[in-house]
Amino acid sequence: MGRPLAVKTGCAVCLLLWGLIMVANTPISASAADALQAGPLFDEFDLTLAPGHRTEAIGPFFYSEQKETQRMWAVPPLLSYTHDPALESTEIDFLYPVMTFDRYGEQYRWQLGQVLSFSGGPTQGETARDRFTLFPFYFQQRSTDTNENYTAVFPFYGHLKHRLFRDDTFFTMWPLYVETRKRDVVTDNYLVPLFSLRHGDGLHGWQFWPLVGNEHKDVTTRTNGFGDVTTVGGHDSFFALWPLYFNTRSGIGTTNEQRQQFSLPAFSLLRSGPRDSTTVIWPFFNYVDDREKQYREWDAPWPLVVFARGEGKTTTRVWPFYSHAQNATLESGFYLWPIYKYNRARSAPLDSRHTRICFFLYNDLEEKNTETEAVRRRIDFWPFFNRCIDFNGNSRLQVLALSETYLPRHKSMDRNYSPLWSVWRSEKNPRAGASSQSLLWNLYRRDTTPDSRKCSLLFGLFQYQSCAAGKRMRLFYIPLSREQAPVPGGPKAGPGKAS
Repeated sequence: MGRPLAVKTGCAVCLLLWGLIMVANTPISASAADALQAGPLFDEFDLTLAPGHRTEAIGPFFYSEQKETQRMWAVPPLLSYTHDPALESTEIDFLYPVMTFDRYGEQYRWQLGQVLSFSGGPTQGETARDRFTLFPFYFQQRSTDTNENYTAVFPFYGHLKHRLFRDDTFFTMWPLYVETRKRDVVTDNYLVPLFSLRHGDGLHGWQFWPLVGNEHKDVTTRTNGFGDVTTVGGHDSFFALWPLYFNTRSGIGTTNEQRQQFSLPAFSLLRSGPRDSTTVIWPFFNYVDDREKQYREWDAPWPLVVFARGEGKTTTRVWPFYSHAQNATLESGFYLWPIYKYNRARSAPLDSRHTRICFFLYNDLEEKNTETEAVRRRIDFWPFFNRCIDFNGNSRLQVLALSETYLPRHKSMDRNYSPLWSVWRSEKNPRAGASSQSLLWNLYRRDTTPDSRKCSLLFGLFQYQSCAAGKRMRLFYIPLSREQAPVPGGPKAGPGKAS
């Protein structure tokens, strides 16, 4: 009996993938004139926006690319592989973001669903460091510096270093007991988050949340990286029935001491040298006098209705109808939020303007170098198209664009998913005088340079090419004509004969 159909189909797919991978790893040496064009079954061509070569096959389901020192091949959306020996980097994605592998030099990270991960490599102080994580149950690190070793089995027992935004974390039968350290401050938590004790350099405090808590810190000093001794301000804080009553005094011993007291929602007071803020029936009535930034602000209620006036800030906002805010470097505004929103940032030499309509439905970001007048621009109209122009004037248009608006310049999405829906691609390199267009994964493709023109249509059934060597045309893969270029000093070449 013959093999089952599923087995035959699986074998055929495996052989096809193996063949494509062999093509991807074969050195590219064919010239543009000899490149095979049978898109979308198979097509190879020179890159338009950078020196390099690309091969595409089976529509959007396979491609390989050589660009400078980087080599990449992919079987979207299943698998992609990128290697750059000059940067000592390798990136592998399998059903991104399910599984990824990244290596830069001797540093590496492998993860499966952001739950199971391995990472490691040497650091400045260690010749080797290897981490294994099965989030959130198991954490392990092994290092040539044994002081950096740790193991944690959540929620029973463990010790972590430089994880979860803390320098050290130790726990036993979480949430019964957890000790954390960040710089010099140690916090002992019992029945997280109900009771805790804190101590550090000149600091001590306790809390029984949310009933009551108190903390005090003395004025201390610290030596910075330049060897200068700086003052670290002290503070006093107390709360009862949080957030009903809170009283704090911070920046003690510095030039910016602040006192804050609030009992939400009744009132909130902030008093300091550069700034005063008063809120009554939070957040409905608020007044700010910022003497440092030189403006005054009235909110009723914040952040829906805001009026600010002064040299440091000017704001008029009545949400969701209208808003305009501006200072020396920033400007923002909206009409009928989120119908139209506008932002601008000026920080010489960069002038950035960002316009959005209906959140991410339409997105226009323009960045201008005010010294060179060069402009970089990106326009997204989800899900129809994405258009990018870089500072060199290179442009690229893609139709359709399902994820590019939400995840701009996302390498893994561009490698693994964008080819699946990019039914039209158009690229232009004005400095090189090159351009290319592709419809339905090279069912129609056209490439132009200052010295040549190429066009193919319908699996290569029609092909046309002109270059310095002459013109060639094929119909149903049959050469129809060939016109040779004139030989200097020789007789003028006549019309080519059909082969």
